[in-house]
Amino acid sequence: MVSIEDLRKIDVLDNLTDPMLENMRPLVQLQLFGDGAVIFKEGQEADLFYMLLTGKVLLEVEAAKDVTISLESMKPGYSFGWSALVPDSLYTAYSICVEPCEVMSISGEKFRDLLEQDHSIGYRFMEAVVRILKRRLERRTDQFLKVMSRHPDIQKLLGVEEG
Repeated sequence: MVSIEDLRKIDVLDNLTDPMLENMRPLVQLQLFGDGAVIFKEGQEADLFYMLLTGKVLLEVEAAKDVTISLESMKPGYSFGWSALVPDSLYTAYSICVEPCEVMSISGEKFRDLLEQDHSIGYRFMEAVVRILKRRLERRTDQFLKVMSRHPDIQKLLGVEEG
């Protein structure tokens, strides 16, 4: 069984109290993955929510045949597989270990049940989710705007000369 100290290392859980983490602890499993292991695939039933303890995981999508886009690099403390928190969902990306990883997982259904049973855990967890998703949205918006600003048609509209 994972420890409270392990759970405390996860960003999305950092505002939960020790008793809240203790309620969650029996539901969490520790899994070990080797370099190159696929944790889940795009389109697969989203049944587990993951939290990275050690290692590095890439989230990727296949944009076209032979074209893979890396969406995010997960480092220790990050969570992924958010689709498991929504009933009847599918994973929207591939998760691939780029080095050996220790990953904690929790059944999305059991976790949702816990959040429903204890609204104080649910509120604190959702508060952390909003904080994380806001940060990711801001980062993706910045990336999008940088790419768009370099687009030749946009540069013409802005009156920027190509150099």
